[in-house]
Amino acid sequence: MRILLVEDDDLLAQAVARYLTKQNYVVDIAADGEAGWELVNVCNYDLILLDIVLPKLDGISLCRQLRQSGYQMLILLLTAKETKTDKVIGLDAGADDYVVKPFDFQELSARIRALLRRGNTSLPPVLEWGALRLDPSTCEVTYADISLNLTAKEFSLLDLFLRNNQRIFSRSAIVDQLWSAEKDPPEENTIKSHIKSLRQKLKAAGANYDFIETIYGMGYRLKALDREQSCPKPEPEIDLKQQQILLTAISQERENFTAKVGSRIAVLKLAADALRKGTLDAQLRQKAEQEAHKLAGSLGSFGFPKGSLLANEIEDLFQTKKFISQAKCFYLDKLLMELQRELEKSPVEQTQNLLLVISNDQQVVEELRNEAENQELQVKIATNIATARSIIISLNPDVVLLDLDIEKDSLKLITELSQQTPQIPVLVFTERNNFSDACGGLRLRLEVARSGGRGFLQKSMPPNEILESVAQVLQQTRITKARIMIVDDDPQTLIVIQQSLEALGLTLKILEDPRYFWDTLTEFSPDLLILDVEMPHINGIELCQVVRNDPYWKFLPVLFLVDNLLGDIVEQIFALGANACLSKAAKKSQLITCILNFVKRR
Repeated sequence: MRILLVEDDDLLAQAVARYLTKQNYVVDIAADGEAGWELVNVCNYDLILLDIVLPKLDGISLCRQLRQSGYQMLILLLTAKETKTDKVIGLDAGADDYVVKPFDFQELSARIRALLRRGNTSLPPVLEWGALRLDPSTCEVTYADISLNLTAKEFSLLDLFLRNNQRIFSRSAIVDQLWSAEKDPPEENTIKSHIKSLRQKLKAAGANYDFIETIYGMGYRLKALDREQSCPKPEPEIDLKQQQILLTAISQERENFTAKVGSRIAVLKLAADALRKGTLDAQLRQKAEQEAHKLAGSLGSFGFPKGSLLANEIEDLFQTKKFISQAKCFYLDKLLMELQRELEKSPVEQTQNLLLVISNDQQVVEELRNEAENQELQVKIATNIATARSIIISLNPDVVLLDLDIEKDSLKLITELSQQTPQIPVLVFTERNNFSDACGGLRLRLEVARSGGRGFLQKSMPPNEILESVAQVLQQTRITKARIMIVDDDPQTLIVIQQSLEALGLTLKILEDPRYFWDTLTEFSPDLLILDVEMPHINGIELCQVVRNDPYWKFLPVLFLVDNLLGDIVEQIFALGANACLSKAAKKSQLITCILNFVKRR
């Protein structure tokens, strides 16, 4: 499969290209819309990854131009965050789908596979030729259940022949299909060497004839099945080794990106310094705006989600054509310092929520997978309990959807997952009609509940309703991942709060000395701030005022704990922008309910 990536952010483009190459795609890169148009006119592409904001010719215009010229390849737009207008215009211009920047590499890969499946409905998802099987989604090749260890080019060659099993490919046709346009074409002996190696590996696996035959003077093609019988094989499970290879590739790309991103920060600092001195010219302003835009679109993809938000704010400041006050200059300096601090931290994983579906009901599984493509949900499939356990250990899914009809001891898995730390919530679904046998149906529901199951669903439910139940469980799970910062110099109060919240699995940061408030706040990045009023050095009301005066933190929920709810102090607290106020003498249940209400709304 050949992909054209049209993206002016060179660091992001190179990282995406290397990641997709690991999955045996051939990837060409164009840095602007005009270069993209030129490549389309000389190469045949199965899919185009198209950024919207491009120099010379923007992505929307290029998309429209391609469709008006009759090109039918799939187009996946890469859009900036919160640009709904761009998405609508892009889809109207002929794009097939879009991914929002910053994107997760695995999500991008999944969306590409989904598009290619939809765009090539005449092609089977798994390619077979007799006992030979090639699975494009897992990059796994087997002959009579024996796995073949192919190089990337050998895999691409075999994929090309299997998808075009009646066609003869000349050397130049193979080069056009499988070599990137920016690389020098290989020598003829290189093609011969790849095909010879592929033949040898097939024979070593037990193939009793040459799958790829030479048509002298013309090229190569897949040999007709004259001695082989088609042997249907069960659908292979997820290739955990390939998954690990891709995760390692993502980690390597993060390191490459982090090592090279300093030059972009340097441009922003230079522009900020010129802005403060009143010497910022239009050229440097435009350059800073471009670099901030690229950072906003890429930092989250490399594990720095807060960095993307900071870069967005920096871009907004450079975009404004109005006079920028000294206060805004100081704010820009602060954003740059925070951005630098973020990049010094270890990157965090930016993956979608992962749903593991354990079922061998292919129709139900495929319907769920297709529905999940429209939601921020990644789906992995296991057709038996043993495979499911391997996936759980390797990938640690956020939620499991278990088909009760798959195996007799399926309830044991629910018990295992409910007893491990942290728990993995399990919903079950079944074909059994629980209303035709009231007693039996109730007994089954009780068994699921006693095992620790979090939901009981019918297979006959529409896929969107099943995934809605999954989303509700994920929402409950996200509560336990909330981060809460508490600033209080009263040890007794801290003990009560700590015991109450840690029992819920919430992540806490306790600060007794408010003089270290700002550094702790920016480093911990809480979802909720709990403040005491009376403290030495700096009181809680002053801290609340600092938070509400800061553009980045001004919407952070703030809960005050006070000795009593009488007097002017409560009015003062709410006047400064506090979201809630509780007495320290309040019951634990009141405190927990109040905190959970804030966390659910985040």
